[in-house]
Amino acid sequence: MAKWGEGDPRWIVEERPDATNVNNWHWTEKNACQWSKEKLNSLLVGMVLENEVAKCEINKIDSCEGEAVANNRKGKLIFFYEWDLTLSWKGFLSGSDKQIEGSINVPNLSEENSISEIEINISLKESSNEGNIIKDFLYHQGRSKVRDQLEKYIKDLKEEFSKGMILPKKELSDNSTSKTSLPKDSLNKVHNSENGAKSDTSKSKVDTTTVVMDVVFQCSGDDFYNVLTTPDLVSAFTHQTVNFRAVKGEKFQLFDGNIVGEFLELCPGKKIVQSWRTKQWPDWLYSTVTVSINQQEDHTKVKVTLVGVPKSDENVTRQNWERYYFTPIKRTFGYGMLL
Repeated sequence: MAKWGEGDPRWIVEERPDATNVNNWHWTEKNACQWSKEKLNSLLVGMVLENEVAKCEINKIDSCEGEAVANNRKGKLIFFYEWDLTLSWKGFLSGSDKQIEGSINVPNLSEENSISEIEINISLKESSNEGNIIKDFLYHQGRSKVRDQLEKYIKDLKEEFSKGMILPKKELSDNSTSKTSLPKDSLNKVHNSENGAKSDTSKSKVDTTTVVMDVVFQCSGDDFYNVLTTPDLVSAFTHQTVNFRAVKGEKFQLFDGNIVGEFLELCPGKKIVQSWRTKQWPDWLYSTVTVSINQQEDHTKVKVTLVGVPKSDENVTRQNWERYYFTPIKRTFGYGMLL
């Protein structure tokens, strides 16, 4: 079991009958990629779209690019999915034997878009008068049917991957004894006596490492600098209201307070240095984050260096910077596209 917060009731193992993920405090993650591909295949392939004018069937998924994961963060379920789908269809006009073929592209099936915002593009393999009639039918009537199936995928994803993510707490009987049942004063005495002997050495118990990430953005150095230091722009890619001033010594918090820190150095268009931590880290532990911005002729190279990251969080730190910083910035401002 993790040593962070030793003495804090949140970490007392009796709160969980199997002493696993006490109070759901740790970040846990389930990969839903393969399940999603199979589910989308079962929901879409073989789907028939028809009216009195035409009849079409989706016969296969040509490509399914993306990912899906389910996260549990402090008892809160967070679902991340992002798919780019290309489907093949074939159809006939009523009373005709001529087969028409085409494709359906869904480029933005993600948690950032509501069902009504999901793009569904219809195209023909070969243009013809008959094909245009079927294409028009699919555009005006078929797309809503496809959206219904995509909505079912999202619902099933959340139902399936909610199972086992929030672990139940142990039910304590009236006669049972537990550290959490101690009077508050007694608990404080235990906490203080334990920490009194350990406070000087507790920091040394967390092994840390340095995380380095190199990312390319299709924008100027000033543009990227502004994205991380302008509240309105930070609100745009985090989809949350933020309130801070990009001034040395000023504090900030992001993602519902899960990230907190302070600006240590600001060099417009060149460099940002912050103290930075997640709420799941010990209160005293901060990483020093240096964002080095190097503008090239037609793009900007960004090196993000985090010094003092717990070794146990190295991989999830990389993943979450990609998921909650780099990818949303590229998607929101178009900085992943060629100039």
